[in-house]
Amino acid sequence: MEKSNSPTLKRSLTLKYVVFFGLAFMAPKTFFSTYGVAVHSTNGMIPTAYAIAFVVMLFTAYSYAQLVKAFPNAGAAYTFTQKSISPHFGFIVGWTIILDYILSPMISSLILGIALKAYFPSIPMFVWIILFIVTVTSVNILGIKLAAKLNTYMLLLQILLFAIFFILSIKGLLAGKGAGTLMSIAPFYDTKVNMPALLSVVPILCFSFLGFDAVSTLSEETKDPTRTLPKAIYLIMVIGGFLFIAGSYFAQLVFPEFQSFKNPESAYLEIAVYIGGKAFMSFFIAVGLTSTFASAVASGTSASRILYAMGRENVLPKKVFGYLSPKFSTPVFNILIVGIVSLSALFLSLTAAVSLISFGALFAYFFVNLSVTAHYFFREKKRSIKGTIQYFIIPLIGAGLIGIFFIELDIHSLILGGTWLIVGFIYLLNLTKMFRQPPPELGLDEAS
Repeated sequence: MEKSNSPTLKRSLTLKYVVFFGLAFMAPKTFFSTYGVAVHSTNGMIPTAYAIAFVVMLFTAYSYAQLVKAFPNAGAAYTFTQKSISPHFGFIVGWTIILDYILSPMISSLILGIALKAYFPSIPMFVWIILFIVTVTSVNILGIKLAAKLNTYMLLLQILLFAIFFILSIKGLLAGKGAGTLMSIAPFYDTKVNMPALLSVVPILCFSFLGFDAVSTLSEETKDPTRTLPKAIYLIMVIGGFLFIAGSYFAQLVFPEFQSFKNPESAYLEIAVYIGGKAFMSFFIAVGLTSTFASAVASGTSASRILYAMGRENVLPKKVFGYLSPKFSTPVFNILIVGIVSLSALFLSLTAAVSLISFGALFAYFFVNLSVTAHYFFREKKRSIKGTIQYFIIPLIGAGLIGIFFIELDIHSLILGGTWLIVGFIYLLNLTKMFRQPPPELGLDEAS
């Protein structure tokens, strides 16, 4: 009786809200912010680089879609690895993926603080950061439905931004601006481009697709998750892929002389003024602020659910991390912890945070791909020709691609991520009494 009266996560999200949540986490508008630097790195073949990144990440998205059918729990990559491979590996994956989710709101806070400081130089940046974190934390505490609705409205603004950008680009091209044509192979292929240099940019662009994985943390708050979440994962990938590839295609056509950007980091503002004037540039900036908020809400929600899954199993102290608010049915303490960590935006550099996120995401993705093979191919023995392709070949290709990107991480990512991994391993040693006992596990019946 006591167990049935305890608060639980509420299944209130439909496919629409889950897709919007994932896209909000992805923050498609950030494509424009990184366009100038990326187009220089690819020497003008950024649509091709995005297309390659899309295909690479599709393998891992496939693995998430397969595993969420078997384990519709809030723990995502942590739960997948724990149940498919081993509790010990599951803990390590959960420990590293925390980096991905818990630092994302901090990055959003820092980006917003920098932007508003530029517009209101008389107001200290820390004021904007603290106000932003307090607002995001409050929204996440009040409930998943409120967070999902707010993210939906803010995401629609980003979709509107892309639509206006496409319309203005087409209008400009037909009027003779830029390449002066709607059809060109130049953005996709150039014989002068060095392919190794192009491929070296792909790992960075892969992180533009982060968001498909975040929705798996909503398994216990989604209606019919084994059917809804796989659909959502694929839809998020396809929509994001279209926006990135089409956006970079039109950006390059309408402004082919990318070498002439005054500042690559703000190149998108030059393009906005060129095709739509200062009014369109102002709209760009406004939507950028709302997309930052939406991404912070989504990533904060995901981080709190990962911590909740680990706290519920007493892998982390249950009284704090496994607590749910009886009133809001949200992991309040975890949300507050994420907010406190976000305050590190006051002193942590953007480079250090991105390095940690890169390490955590790739590490988790590698094991998610392996988990498909471990669960379906080895444990459930689905070894027909179809099963071998679905549960052995495809996931191993995904793991191989992620592994290649992992070893290509810069030294800062490897040092910072490796340090965090060592700390987690030491904690695991203490938790398991030097591996003499397994870490706590959550039964699937308990999660459901």
